[in-house]
Amino acid sequence: MASQQSELSNKEEAIISLCKETKYRYGHRKIKKLLKRKYQIELNRNTVQRIMQKHHLQCRVKPKRKWKSQGESVIVAPNLLQREFTASLPNQKWVTDITYIQYGSSTLYLSTIMDLYNNQIVSYKLYTHQQTPLVIDTLKEALEARGNPKGVIIHSDQGSVYTSYSYQKFVKEKNLVSSMSRRGNCWDNAVIESFHSNLKSEEFQYVKFNSMSLEKVREHVDQYMKYYNEERIQEKLGYHTPIEFGNMAA
Repeated sequence: MASQQSELSNKEEAIISLCKETKYRYGHRKIKKLLKRKYQIELNRNTVQRIMQKHHLQCRVKPKRKWKSQGESVIVAPNLLQREFTASLPNQKWVTDITYIQYGSSTLYLSTIMDLYNNQIVSYKLYTHQQTPLVIDTLKEALEARGNPKGVIIHSDQGSVYTSYSYQKFVKEKNLVSSMSRRGNCWDNAVIESFHSNLKSEEFQYVKFNSMSLEKVREHVDQYMKYYNEERIQEKLGYHTPIEFGNMAA
């Protein structure tokens, strides 16, 4: 009996340690995988979930973001993605979106581009405005990072910055293919919206936006982007990180 209690205690300690290391960002399924990978401990997910609940280690539930129109549409592209959030090769499908981050009495706007092949964040920009240069600069950085690929589907919502003539002109000049969600349907771009929700709930859950400086917000965003690409495992990727998955397939 004592040895069984000791064994259970060791398993609980391992789970608690993993939850702390991952900043309580993972649910029981990912903790179960890490438990086997790091400690060679195999438990069924119900046991892991029960232990996590016992010690109040459940990951935080992310709030759903409501879609907001950003203005009058100018050029609207068809929805080529059709919620097919997978790609067989890098640089086939990119998704992009803008989210806001409140700090003090001001607001920062984060523009991000993700490659659906391995869900890697290819580029991001954090500006004090959400005008067209924000999304064009994000796309420029993504193209430079990937060696200026041609024919990439770049999917967005119908926000005014994406339907603007200047953005659509840049997309065409770079031989990319524009795709857009249907108006008012956030599920058409769910992967990148979920990512932004994760960033806010995981990186900023223990800090108050109104107590942060602009520099501190940038620091948090930078460290989360690095963590997400290099450390955060994903079920879709066989419980590997985006970078790991990309390297395995290279």
